[in-house]
Amino acid sequence: MAKCEICGKRRLFGNQISHSHRVSNKSWKPNIKKIRLTINGETKRMAVCTSCIRSNKKSV
Repeated sequence: MAKCEICGKRRLFGNQISHSHRVSNKSWKPNIKKIRLTINGETKRMAVCTSCIRSNKKSV
């Protein structure tokens, strides 16, 4: 499942609307990357979104 283990970001659901205004379901997934983090001297592999990686939340 696409979920960030730091901020909890998940899929978003909404509608895709065509030019003729027909509506169908659409989902947007967060950009999840698996990275290795060292927390308290222990290396862990976590699924983290790129916005958390860029904002240096991974250093926590």
